Amino acid sequence: MSIGQPEPRRSRLSLALVVGAGLVVFAILLMLGTWQVQRMHWKEGLIATIEARVHAEPKPLDAVLASGPAVADLEYTPVVLQGAFVHSAERHFFATWNGASGFFVYTPLRRPQGDYVFVNRGFVPYDLKDPARRPQSLADGPVEVTGLLRAPLVEKPSAILPDNDPGKNLFYWKDIRAMAASAGLPADASILGVFVDADDTPNAGGLPVGGVTIVDLPNNHLQYVVTWYGLAAALAAVLGAWLWRNFKR
Repeated sequence: MSIGQPEPRRSRLSLALVVGAGLVVFAILLMLGTWQVQRMHWKEGLIATIEARVHAEPKPLDAVLASGPAVADLEYTPVVLQGAFVHSAERHFFATWNGASGFFVYTPLRRPQGDYVFVNRGFVPYDLKDPARRPQSLADGPVEVTGLLRAPLVEKPSAILPDNDPGKNLFYWKDIRAMAASAGLPADASILGVFVDADDTPNAGGLPVGGVTIVDLPNNHLQYVVTWYGLAAALAAVLGAWLWRNFKR
């Protein structure tokens, strides 16, 4: 005489557990797919905004910074500013441009109001890192710079990047604090917490090569949408087939 649960009741309990777990996973997959749809629309809007922004007329840097949004929300805004470059304080960011290795030259621009803005003047080849080897690039006196506003990074963006070496004036990520601290500027210097990427207006002697900003905002959310919704559809098909076989029995 059996003292366990009757077999039909045990089967119904197993069926309910499988169906319940399947529905939970199905709901999670739908939520992930829907979230990626929302992210895709957000990214499309951001790309459209930045595409329109980079082609706008440049505005004075101070007016842009005073407009309200945080610097991170002002990325790629065209700006114009005046001042004199402090070439002795050049900082060098390791980069490649058009297949050649070299450096982006970040030079503090001392503005008439007394503060400093680090300007990415553009690219120089590896063997011309030393400004003494390209004296024609050292613009003297007041200049006007037009370029794109860039926000500094708050931390190293990836563990695979080498650490910056300020002592050797070699940077692998844009740490404005390290650049400012190692540039030899006055101890009381006021340094704006932004970068400006200069446009492609030719510099004397052709160096640095300006206009090196790459506006690249990948939008891979569609493939994630297809993945999550596809998994949800596959799960629904498998669960439905399994239930159909069980009910037929």
